[in-house]
Amino acid sequence: MSRGGFTSPPGNNAPLASGRGVQQMTSDQPSSGAVVCRLTGDLDLACLARVREAFDRALASGAPVMVVDLAEVGFCDSSGLNLLLQARLDAEAAGVVLRLAAPPPAVTRVFELTGAGGVFSVHASVEEAEHG
Repeated sequence: MSRGGFTSPPGNNAPLASGRGVQQMTSDQPSSGAVVCRLTGDLDLACLARVREAFDRALASGAPVMVVDLAEVGFCDSSGLNLLLQARLDAEAAGVVLRLAAPPPAVTRVFELTGAGGVFSVHASVEEAEHG
């Protein structure tokens, strides 16, 4: 069970809640104009509502591109995958391009097993994802 703080985008580092799942989420808008959401911890049922709210705020930021940095995600279950799939649909509806960055092997394996990797724009790094 992971525990920790959770922060909201963009650039606000005030804790929203604590508990299992994603230990931290930060967001910023670098000079590229993309909003970058960095997740740390497990992307699972325990954190869905908090991450969804943060994604919604990131999509509402007005940035044309939303990058989800998965480099520090240790585990992603089916509910986490469904959250990412829904975020892709929400981004598309809002006219925002969603890109995933630096998924670790465990997350990449979930994408491979489910075939979901084909619907995402997946990049090796945040910098690569920011620029497409």
